Amino acid sequence: MKFKRSIRGELSINITPLIDVVFLLLIFFMVTTTFSRETRLLVNLPEANAELVESQSAQIEIIVAREGNYVINGRPLVDNRFETLIRGLELESEGDRDLSIILIADAEATHQSVVTAMDAIGQSGFSRLNIATQRPEEFE
Repeated sequence: MKFKRSIRGELSINITPLIDVVFLLLIFFMVTTTFSRETRLLVNLPEANAELVESQSAQIEIIVAREGNYVINGRPLVDNRFETLIRGLELESEGDRDLSIILIADAEATHQSVVTAMDAIGQSGFSRLNIATQRPEEFE
């Protein structure tokens, strides 16, 4: 920075180069920022005090166990990986993406396990997701 001494002997600082650098940094960050489009999944949230619904025959049931293990239509998966879950959904659906999915999670299961299952369902192309709930004891 250049210091200039005025006629009266006061010292002044020229901040024009500093402002130029700040504007250049601002423009750089605006141009290099990336915007990602998040995938969205329509979720039908059930009401816990609703009447029991008869199960449909054409549906896929995914159970998330306490340890994070997945079971699809009564068949446990060999591991907890995302790719295994997608492959299991493909095999059970036989290519029919219009099937209804029922997601049942243990109360002690981690959120990550449930979100992973929901993400796999969405990325597999299914759009009908139902989350099962347990009725409160007062309604039983």
